[in-house]
Amino acid sequence: MIATSIFGGLLIGLAAVCLMLFQGRIAGISSIVYRAIFQLKLESWALTFVIGLVLGPLLVAALNGPSAPVFDLAWWQVGLGGLLVGFGSRLGSGCTSGHGVCGISRGSARSVVATLTFMVTGVITVFILGMIL
Repeated sequence: MIATSIFGGLLIGLAAVCLMLFQGRIAGISSIVYRAIFQLKLESWALTFVIGLVLGPLLVAALNGPSAPVFDLAWWQVGLGGLLVGFGSRLGSGCTSGHGVCGISRGSARSVVATLTFMVTGVITVFILGMIL
């Protein structure tokens, strides 16, 4: 499992570097998905990136068997969560991958602050939920 995680992290880093080198773009998932799905101008690189995001886990599951965690949630809870993540990504001018992987590596102060905010909020949330549940 650790080797798979390291390999996955290396692939994410390689993809971010290649996208920056060959397209001059930052590998922030929320921006790429927005560009691929919601912009009127179709850009094949963005659509290819999104297709890869979907096919990658399917390929891993086909080779290793499904190993994803199972959540006991209703469809509307998953949908609401997705909408809140999308809203937060737009509000924060990017998502965790854009800020954490690409922004910090470029030395962006805004990305450092955003990533610290994500991390601190996550720690506080886990602490509070641990006390409640």
